[in-house]
Amino acid sequence: MSTQEFAEFDPKGMPFRRLGASGLRVPVFSLGGWLTYGQTVKGDPVKEIMKIAFENGINMFDTAEGYAAGNSEIEMGRVIRELNLRRSDLIITTKIYFGTRTGPNDKGLSRKHIIEGTKASLERLGLDYVDVIFAHRPDSTVPMEEVVRAFNWVIEKGWAFYWATSEWSALEIEEAHHVATRLNLIPPIAEQCQHHMLHRERPEKEYAPLYKRYDLGTTVWSALASGLLTGKYNDGVPADSRFATHKDFFKDTLDSLTKEEGLRKLEKVKALTALAEKELGCTTSQLALAWVAKFPTTSTVILGATKPEQLLENIKALEVLPKLTPEVLQKIESILDNKPAPVSTWGRPALDKYGKQ
Repeated sequence: MSTQEFAEFDPKGMPFRRLGASGLRVPVFSLGGWLTYGQTVKGDPVKEIMKIAFENGINMFDTAEGYAAGNSEIEMGRVIRELNLRRSDLIITTKIYFGTRTGPNDKGLSRKHIIEGTKASLERLGLDYVDVIFAHRPDSTVPMEEVVRAFNWVIEKGWAFYWATSEWSALEIEEAHHVATRLNLIPPIAEQCQHHMLHRERPEKEYAPLYKRYDLGTTVWSALASGLLTGKYNDGVPADSRFATHKDFFKDTLDSLTKEEGLRKLEKVKALTALAEKELGCTTSQLALAWVAKFPTTSTVILGATKPEQLLENIKALEVLPKLTPEVLQKIESILDNKPAPVSTWGRPALDKYGKQ
């Protein structure tokens, strides 16, 4: 059963969907703190953005121990306290892997770091628990059984209600499910993946068997391709843009924009801009966000915002969702010309959820 079939609305007009196969309802749009809160955006602007988000039905806030070396958690936790938001009205997610220190056991997914990292994240957030804790990356140096047992221990301690993965391969996610089934433990309920109009193979093809087998849900990051799908780079790189203010981080992306592949992407964005503005009466950003949200496997799309007005404009993507008719979606596919080929197997007999053929 898809997440889309469980769409509900809160009094603020925000649709809610189940997070994967769990009973947790999450807003179609949530707010994340990557590359912003605790780094480029600090203090009262963070408070203003989170306040406006909550007032518009966004009650899910996503962060990680590795964002701004832990400062993102500190900033977002501070705002939750200052706004005096009732904890049960919020969905708070954080992620464990990258750590905030450089010791040999201060990163990764060992039982030691999962447990100590979770405790440190809760301390920075000033919370007793988070709703979902993500394994921010896979860790091939740690046995999967250790990873699954450690996250289950965190849940049993009441520090998180669920655990999930981020940027794991389909085979790694499947292995986690098999281990959890064998040990009668809780498997990951969702995957936080990059998914946008220019990045489709993993979320639409590689994960396809997981959606059917485990009712996997996704919490999508970079739905705007780090800003490329806003249209702001159609005629160059603005001085106040993310590509300009984080040049080192986006160096490869910036370099690619002057090469053949990057130029082709820009031409696609320009065509999408024309479609959005002339036929749908919306911005390129709103079209791109609505397109990702349209997928029945998308549980929530994580928004990034440095200004309140930016957030409010992106939320208007909800108004674009009903405009994405089959005809409009076909026009988008014609522009993108990158739809992954369907896949029914990974080159071996299909397994059931117990790992049996």
